[in-house]
Amino acid sequence: MNEKISKEKIEQTYQKLKKDAKNAGYNLNPDEVYTKDLVAGLLVNEQRFGYMSCPCRLSTGNKQKDLDIICPCDYRDSDLEKYGTCYCGLYVSDDILTGKKKLTSIPESRTKKFNDTIILKNISSSSFPLPIWRCKVCGYLCARESPPEICPICKAKKDRFEKFI
Repeated sequence: MNEKISKEKIEQTYQKLKKDAKNAGYNLNPDEVYTKDLVAGLLVNEQRFGYMSCPCRLSTGNKQKDLDIICPCDYRDSDLEKYGTCYCGLYVSDDILTGKKKLTSIPESRTKKFNDTIILKNISSSSFPLPIWRCKVCGYLCARESPPEICPICKAKKDRFEKFI
């Protein structure tokens, strides 16, 4: 179980993440050494816990409690929008990729999670904790403070989203 992660496995996972990111309209950090270190951390966590939780956060080992920090984490898009990078620096904005903006450390966005009772109460009262955004091109819905820069489904830009609820 705690066997060393091979360079080949790190490279293979790195290439897959890079391809997946590009196909979904995202960028991996251009610093390959740093990014591959993060990939190694994801693989270690996958080996330890059975899932790739963020290597820069403490995982509980309980998948249900860690769902929000399984890579790509729930905070990636809002952190990219606000800071140009996700918390661990695996994903970066176009401005950072092209050198228009420098990569810096950012504050932790993970907050206390809602328990099931609060979520069910909010849903039944039709009062959501976050606005719901709808892509006018494909109908994709997401609950967050603001719409994503690029729709993960059809790749439409942020301006094609409307506030749904």
